[in-house]
Amino acid sequence: MTRGAKTPGKRVKTAKGRTASQVRWLERQLNDPYVRQAKADGYRSRAAYKLIELDEKFGLLKGASRVVDLGIAPGGWSQVVRLKCPRAEVVGIDLLEVEPLEGVTIFQMDFMSDAAPAALAEALGGKPDLVLSDMAANTVGHKQTDHLRTMGLVEAAAWFATENLAPGGGFVAKVLAGGTDADLLALLKKHFATVKHAKPPASRKGSSEWYVIAQGFKG
Repeated sequence: MTRGAKTPGKRVKTAKGRTASQVRWLERQLNDPYVRQAKADGYRSRAAYKLIELDEKFGLLKGASRVVDLGIAPGGWSQVVRLKCPRAEVVGIDLLEVEPLEGVTIFQMDFMSDAAPAALAEALGGKPDLVLSDMAANTVGHKQTDHLRTMGLVEAAAWFATENLAPGGGFVAKVLAGGTDADLLALLKKHFATVKHAKPPASRKGSSEWYVIAQGFKG
């Protein structure tokens, strides 16, 4: 991402009817260079740059032909996949409604439901060579509970990857500070040639999110 000269910080003109946290969020959005760049580049969210930066570092999208996007909303990651791999088959899933994306099959359903994995695999028409997961559980404000719920989604995504990936494939998932737990890390190391953690520059400094990158699926 191109970084220009610093611009003066913008403030929300009126806080009427908004909580203090809402005002802080709005001011952060107004002053976030990634948000401005996403609008300029036509991406649906600033999260697109997280995948772009991870791809630049790990070559995730090189040669990708079948990609699964777990937690696709609002669609920024799939936009990046379509741009860099225009011939790839892309399938996404999310509880939230997602505006249609050209070249992307989107399911509005719970990834944790029994029917979800089969629906994704069938729509893809073959084994994926990349499984992306930007899923995170809705927070309830209790740090330990939020962590456990999100890591439960990561574990489900990892099992889906290990049961469906083509040989040599890759898996990327959002985790929280501290990375993957011991059992999940052991699962990934058993099935992948390399397992690393990274925090792309587009992740806000104050955010607890990291990403686990597993490459070279061994089966």
